[in-house]
Parts: sequence; structure tokens; C-alpha cells
Amino acid sequence: MNELKIFSGRANLPLAQEVCNFLNLDLGDCNLETFPDGEFHCKIDDVRGRDVYLVQPTCPPVNDSLMELLIMIDTCMRASAARITAVIPYYGYARQDRKDEGRVPITAKLVANLITRAGTDRVVTMDLHAAQIQGFFDVPVDHLYAGPVLNQYFSNLGIPPEELVIVSPDEGSIKRAVGHAKRLGGSIAIVDKRRKNATTVEQANLIGGPIDGKVALLFDDMISTAGSICGAAELVKSAGAREVHVAATHGVFAGKAIERLQEAPVDSVVITDSIPLSPDKKLDKIVTLSVAQLLGEAIRRIHHHQSISAIFDEEMARSN
Repeated sequence: MNELKIFSGRANLPLAQEVCNFLNLDLGDCNLETFPDGEFHCKIDDVRGRDVYLVQPTCPPVNDSLMELLIMIDTCMRASAARITAVIPYYGYARQDRKDEGRVPITAKLVANLITRAGTDRVVTMDLHAAQIQGFFDVPVDHLYAGPVLNQYFSNLGIPPEELVIVSPDEGSIKRAVGHAKRLGGSIAIVDKRRKNATTVEQANLIGGPIDGKVALLFDDMISTAGSICGAAELVKSAGAREVHVAATHGVFAGKAIERLQEAPVDSVVITDSIPLSPDKKLDKIVTLSVAQLLGEAIRRIHHHQSISAIFDEEMARSN
């Protein structure tokens, strides 16, 4: 591992440090500054001929995090790094992945172009909002899943499968719910979500179940404003669930998300540390799990030219 160097931007320094601890490596020295006029500046350790990994989720403030990542990539490229891998636990702009009306951009593709053209040789990311975003990059993409981390947490709670119901908060998350049900057991239910306008959705019906007296687990890729997930939780609770737990890989928590989660009939909100949780967004019901070991193992395998998918094959074998 002597030729491997890991650096972190300022978006999630604790996660990068945990990844280095898992790999028994020192975090590379990356001096990032903000000039009085708002411009960023970067200076790093010697990386000539090294395999470099840059850990930087493009989380809020999204534009600052993204620009910082691009500058770090350019710094490493001009310092003659042998290979540059951008480790992006949370990929911002992922929801702008198509033209759903006229005269709008596909910003997820634009961001992929920027990262590629800056000098990235490979991208590692986690639970993209739309899996096809992998195809937006002209370099290899390793798409990781936090599902095993979330499944392990709920498995450790010891809830009998016959008392579980895995709930998909909308039609788009059915495949995710089925995957969790295969590992945890339990029945499956789907929330029929109807969009009333660009900013308002309505949770109309529950399909499947039964829900009454069960422990309901709602899985999603991210919680942004929490409107949809809280609406789904209320519907599930009104259907008779004795406990409701919400889980997501990315805790964005924008706008009034924290207030909504505080008031919602939710027993716990389980997220990962792909995005750092600021002190003003902490609640007693929020549980944060680490994905540092998952990212660290992926980095180790990439560095040694080993299979990434084998990580999840091994997890599946253990769960069976």
C-alpha cells in the first residue's frame, strides 16, 4: 500500500480519516484555503507516480464541495499522480438526471463531464439516485451500496421476520425494498405516491402488507426535505404499524427536514455518514452508521486490481 495516497476535501474530513484508519494509512496532507474573495486554493503532498484517492462528497454547500473536488483533481493531475480516483460517497445534482420538461439541463451529466475532464481516472460513489448516472461518466465507475450496512443494523435488533414489513415509500424504490426483504425477511408493502404539482406529493394508498401490529422499515436512497418519507410514515402508522423506522444512505436534511422528522410518527431515522451531520441537525431519533469500512475495502481492492462486486457477493453469502 506504499504507493497509495488518500486525501480529503473539507466536505467530510472525519469519514476520510476513518477510511485511513481502516487501511492503516496516514491521511495525506492537503492544504485547502479560501481566499477573501471566495476562491479556493489547494496544495498537497508529493504524489508523483502515486495512486491517489480523493474523498469528497458533493454535499451541501454543493457548489463549494464540487469546486473543491475539481481543484483537488487538477492539483493531483498537475503534480503527476499516476492515477486519480474520486471517491464521492454522495453525488450531488443526481436528481437532475433527465429532461422532464422543455428547456432544462441534465446537470448530473454536466457534473460528470466536469469531474472527468478535470483529470479523474476512476470514480467511486455510493447509492446514486439513478443507477444510470454511471453511464454519464467516460471513465470506470464503481457503484457501492450501503444496503449491507443498514441491513446489519436492523438484523442486530433481533426483530422476528414474521413481525417485519419492508415498506417502499414510492413505486421507484420497490427494487430496493425487495432487496432488503431478501436479507431481513418480512413481507413487502408499497406506498402509492401521487405528485400533485412540482413541490407537493400525496401518499394515497398502501399496497401489500399486512401492516397492522408489525414493525415497518422504510428504505430510501436519501432524505432531503423529508416530505415524502414523513408522509409515507404517517400512512404506515395510520395503517396500524406498532413501530416505524426510516432508513436512508444519504441524510441531506434540507429545508424543514429536521422539524418534519421530529414531528413524524417515526421511532428512528437511520442514515450513514456519507454526508456529515451538523450539530444543528442532530436528533435523538437519528442513528448514524459508518460506511468507512465499505469505502476502505473498495479502495484496497481497486488499488490491488481486485473485484469490487465480490464485496457484495461475500455479504450475500454471509446473510444466507
